[in-house]
Amino acid sequence: MIRFGVIGAGRIGKVHSKTIALNSKAKLSYIADAMPAAAEALAAQYGAKVASVDEIMKAKDVDAVLIGSPTGFHAEQIQAASNNGKSIMCEKPVSLSVELIEQTLKVVEKNKSTLMIGFNRRFDPNFGELEQRIRKGVIGDVELVTVISRDPNPPPADYVKGSGGLFRDMMIHDLDMARFLMGEEFVVVHALGSALVDKAIGVAGDVDTAAVQMQTASGRIAVITNSRRATYGYDQRMEVHGSKGMLSARNVHNTTVEVHNAEGTKADPIQNFFLERYGAAYAHELNTFIAAVESGDRNPKPSGFDGLQAQKLADAATVSWQTGKPVKVA
Repeated sequence: MIRFGVIGAGRIGKVHSKTIALNSKAKLSYIADAMPAAAEALAAQYGAKVASVDEIMKAKDVDAVLIGSPTGFHAEQIQAASNNGKSIMCEKPVSLSVELIEQTLKVVEKNKSTLMIGFNRRFDPNFGELEQRIRKGVIGDVELVTVISRDPNPPPADYVKGSGGLFRDMMIHDLDMARFLMGEEFVVVHALGSALVDKAIGVAGDVDTAAVQMQTASGRIAVITNSRRATYGYDQRMEVHGSKGMLSARNVHNTTVEVHNAEGTKADPIQNFFLERYGAAYAHELNTFIAAVESGDRNPKPSGFDGLQAQKLADAATVSWQTGKPVKVA
């Protein structure tokens, strides 16, 4: 039985707490949150106890810590959990600082801790199947990866000030997926960005519309496009072109029902909310982590290194957008 302490009782904490409660090999023991009422409500729902972050880290009846706190706390909480002998599942990113990520991973390695980073899209059934078929050679050698990700609505302009910017906050998921699908590291990044949706986002120093081109040392290319606005729902698509053909994963609609008549064909809208669209992915992700801890697998994917590489790409994209020049990635 893997006994969990969950840090963060917000939206993502609630999602993960439900998965823990439904897994017969796991137990939700403690909840911590800066808002006591939120922690108490979630703990009461699942028969857990409310505790401080420090109490969870030091508790002898906690085997694993799930970190769903704000980004600025992730690195220090990973280090604390590692130093206290806990297995760690942490939401992305590890940190907005590459240097702090590298420092954190050294602590994890020194303690031989199990660490998994929450790039949940790898666990989406459709995207996961797409990656499996790539590895099986269905389309031969991968030559071009295309990722389209568009949110239904932009966040408040105040949000972007502390988010690290679109490339680090939103596109980092797509940068990780591009690495996941390509199977090679990218060595150069070229980014464009504009504030076309909400001028206040531009005034705050960020973009809401962006495109990135990346290339590997062998010449293979990835293209990512992001927008903070899609009037038709949460747009999540991928396409991989190879030497023997092409694989694609389309949007998920509310239902598969279509109407065909003299006016044409009409389908139901695509799903509109990330927790709805990726509900299965979040559950599969955490159940994979639980299985890894139970089996003693110290290196579940996505790893801390995956988190580091995605952050390097996000930083490079940000600098490229700011300078208007391609940026090489170490």
